[in-house]
Amino acid sequence: MKSPDEIKVLVADDHPLALEGVRSIIEKAPEIKIVGEARDGNEIKPMVAKLRPHILILDLKMPNLDPVEMERWVRENYPETLTLVLTAHDKDAYLANMMDAGAVGYLDKKLQASQLITSIRRAARGNFIFDKEQIERAKRWREEVTVIWESLSKRERDVLQLLTEGKDNNGIA
Repeated sequence: MKSPDEIKVLVADDHPLALEGVRSIIEKAPEIKIVGEARDGNEIKPMVAKLRPHILILDLKMPNLDPVEMERWVRENYPETLTLVLTAHDKDAYLANMMDAGAVGYLDKKLQASQLITSIRRAARGNFIFDKEQIERAKRWREEVTVIWESLSKRERDVLQLLTEGKDNNGIA
Protein backbone atom coordinates (compact mmCIF):
# COMPACT_ATOMS: atom_id res chain seq x y z
CA MET A 1 0.00 0.00 0.00
CA LYS A 2 1.34 3.45 -0.90
CA SER A 3 1.33 5.90 1.97
CA PRO A 4 -1.26 8.65 1.45
CA ASP A 5 -0.06 12.27 1.16
CA GLU A 6 -2.05 13.07 4.28
CA ILE A 7 -2.62 10.37 6.88
CA LYS A 8 -6.06 10.78 8.47
CA VAL A 9 -6.25 9.48 12.04
CA LEU A 10 -9.18 8.82 14.35
CA VAL A 11 -8.17 8.57 18.01
CA ALA A 12 -10.41 6.60 20.38
CA ASP A 13 -9.62 6.96 24.09
CA ASP A 14 -11.86 7.83 27.02
CA HIS A 15 -9.14 9.68 28.96
CA PRO A 16 -8.96 13.42 28.10
CA LEU A 17 -5.29 13.59 29.10
CA ALA A 18 -4.41 10.68 26.78
CA LEU A 19 -6.31 12.31 23.90
CA GLU A 20 -4.52 15.60 24.52
CA GLY A 21 -1.15 13.85 24.63
CA VAL A 22 -1.74 11.95 21.38
CA ARG A 23 -3.04 15.13 19.74
CA SER A 24 0.04 17.15 20.79
CA ILE A 25 2.36 14.44 19.44
CA ILE A 26 0.55 14.08 16.12
CA GLU A 27 0.38 17.84 15.56
CA LYS A 28 4.19 17.77 15.21
CA ALA A 29 3.94 15.58 12.10
CA PRO A 30 2.66 17.77 9.25
CA GLU A 31 1.42 14.87 7.09
CA ILE A 32 -0.66 13.29 9.89
CA LYS A 33 -4.02 14.85 10.73
CA ILE A 34 -6.46 13.92 13.47
CA VAL A 35 -9.89 13.94 11.84
CA GLY A 36 -11.82 12.89 14.94
CA GLU A 37 -11.67 11.88 18.58
CA ALA A 38 -13.97 9.27 20.09
CA ARG A 39 -14.36 9.11 23.87
CA ASP A 40 -16.81 6.21 23.99
CA GLY A 41 -17.08 2.93 22.09
CA ASN A 42 -20.48 3.97 20.71
CA GLU A 43 -18.88 6.91 18.89
CA ILE A 44 -16.32 4.89 16.95
CA LYS A 45 -18.43 3.16 14.27
CA PRO A 46 -20.26 6.29 13.07
CA MET A 47 -17.00 8.25 13.06
CA VAL A 48 -15.16 5.57 11.05
CA ALA A 49 -18.06 5.46 8.58
CA LYS A 50 -18.23 9.24 8.18
CA LEU A 51 -14.56 10.23 8.41
CA ARG A 52 -12.94 7.21 6.71
CA PRO A 53 -9.63 7.51 8.56
CA HIS A 54 -6.53 5.73 7.32
CA ILE A 55 -5.58 4.86 10.91
CA LEU A 56 -7.74 4.18 13.97
CA ILE A 57 -5.76 4.55 17.19
CA LEU A 58 -7.78 2.46 19.64
CA ASP A 59 -7.56 2.21 23.42
CA LEU A 60 -8.67 -1.25 24.59
CA LYS A 61 -10.55 -0.21 27.70
CA MET A 62 -13.31 2.30 27.02
CA PRO A 63 -16.98 2.51 27.96
CA ASN A 64 -19.26 0.63 25.55
CA LEU A 65 -16.42 -1.06 23.70
CA ASP A 66 -15.61 -4.66 22.84
CA PRO A 67 -12.30 -4.00 21.09
CA VAL A 68 -12.20 -7.36 19.26
CA GLU A 69 -15.74 -6.92 17.94
CA MET A 70 -14.91 -3.35 16.93
CA GLU A 71 -11.82 -4.41 15.02
CA ARG A 72 -13.72 -7.17 13.24
CA TRP A 73 -16.40 -4.64 12.27
CA VAL A 74 -13.75 -2.24 10.92
CA ARG A 75 -12.04 -5.03 8.94
CA GLU A 76 -15.35 -6.14 7.44
CA ASN A 77 -16.80 -2.72 6.63
CA TYR A 78 -13.82 -0.39 6.17
CA PRO A 79 -10.78 -2.53 5.35
CA GLU A 80 -8.84 0.56 4.27
CA THR A 81 -8.88 1.76 7.90
CA LEU A 82 -6.04 0.15 9.82
CA THR A 83 -6.06 -0.15 13.60
CA LEU A 84 -3.21 0.56 15.95
CA VAL A 85 -3.99 -0.40 19.52
CA LEU A 86 -2.54 2.09 22.01
CA THR A 87 -3.00 0.74 25.51
CA ALA A 88 -1.62 0.42 29.01
CA HIS A 89 -2.87 -3.19 29.12
CA ASP A 90 0.03 -5.35 28.00
CA LYS A 91 -1.55 -8.78 28.47
CA ASP A 92 -0.85 -11.66 26.11
CA ALA A 93 -4.55 -12.47 25.74
CA TYR A 94 -5.40 -8.92 24.61
CA LEU A 95 -2.42 -8.87 22.27
CA ALA A 96 -3.29 -12.21 20.64
CA ASN A 97 -6.99 -11.40 20.35
CA MET A 98 -6.38 -8.02 18.71
CA MET A 99 -3.78 -9.52 16.41
CA ASP A 100 -6.26 -12.25 15.40
CA ALA A 101 -9.03 -9.67 14.89
CA GLY A 102 -6.87 -7.80 12.37
CA ALA A 103 -5.14 -4.92 14.18
CA VAL A 104 -1.83 -3.96 12.55
CA GLY A 105 -0.05 -2.98 15.75
CA TYR A 106 -0.19 -3.12 19.53
CA LEU A 107 1.54 -0.19 21.18
CA ASP A 108 2.23 0.41 24.86
CA LYS A 109 1.25 3.86 26.14
CA LYS A 110 4.77 4.11 27.58
CA LEU A 111 6.28 4.46 24.09
CA GLN A 112 8.16 7.56 22.98
CA ALA A 113 6.41 10.23 20.93
CA SER A 114 8.67 9.54 17.95
CA GLN A 115 7.72 5.84 18.10
CA LEU A 116 4.02 6.71 17.82
CA ILE A 117 4.65 8.88 14.75
CA THR A 118 6.85 6.19 13.17
CA SER A 119 4.20 3.54 13.86
CA ILE A 120 1.46 5.63 12.24
CA ARG A 121 3.62 6.24 9.17
CA ARG A 122 4.56 2.56 8.88
CA ALA A 123 0.93 1.43 9.29
CA ALA A 124 -0.18 3.91 6.61
CA ARG A 125 2.36 2.29 4.25
CA GLY A 126 0.72 -1.09 4.94
CA ASN A 127 3.28 -2.47 7.40
CA PHE A 128 2.49 -4.51 10.48
CA ILE A 129 3.87 -2.98 13.67
CA PHE A 130 4.08 -6.12 15.79
CA ASP A 131 7.61 -6.89 16.92
CA LYS A 132 9.11 -10.37 17.14
CA GLU A 133 8.56 -10.58 20.90
CA GLN A 134 4.85 -9.72 20.54
CA ILE A 135 4.42 -12.35 17.84
CA GLU A 136 6.09 -14.96 20.06
CA ARG A 137 3.98 -13.97 23.08
CA ALA A 138 0.75 -14.27 21.08
CA LYS A 139 1.80 -17.63 19.65
CA ARG A 140 2.70 -18.96 23.11
CA TRP A 141 -0.60 -17.72 24.57
CA ARG A 142 -2.61 -19.39 21.79
CA GLU A 143 -0.76 -22.68 22.37
CA GLU A 144 -1.40 -22.54 26.13
CA VAL A 145 -5.10 -21.81 25.63
CA THR A 146 -5.38 -24.65 23.12
CA VAL A 147 -3.83 -27.09 25.59
CA ILE A 148 -6.21 -25.96 28.34
CA TRP A 149 -9.24 -26.06 26.01
CA GLU A 150 -8.42 -29.55 24.81
CA SER A 151 -8.07 -30.76 28.41
CA LEU A 152 -11.70 -29.82 29.16
CA SER A 153 -14.57 -32.27 28.90
CA LYS A 154 -17.40 -31.58 26.45
CA ARG A 155 -19.64 -30.50 29.34
CA GLU A 156 -16.99 -28.09 30.66
CA ARG A 157 -16.70 -26.57 27.19
CA ASP A 158 -20.50 -26.30 26.97
CA VAL A 159 -20.62 -24.53 30.36
CA LEU A 160 -17.93 -22.07 29.28
CA GLN A 161 -19.83 -21.37 26.07
CA LEU A 162 -23.04 -20.70 28.02
CA LEU A 163 -21.13 -18.38 30.38
CA THR A 164 -19.83 -16.38 27.42
CA GLU A 165 -23.43 -16.05 26.23
CA GLY A 166 -24.33 -14.49 29.58
CA LYS A 167 -26.39 -17.38 30.97
CA ASP A 168 -26.90 -17.57 34.73
CA ASN A 169 -26.59 -20.71 36.87
CA ASN A 170 -30.20 -21.77 36.16
CA GLY A 171 -29.72 -21.28 32.42
CA ILE A 172 -26.54 -23.32 32.46
CA ALA A 173 -28.05 -26.11 34.53
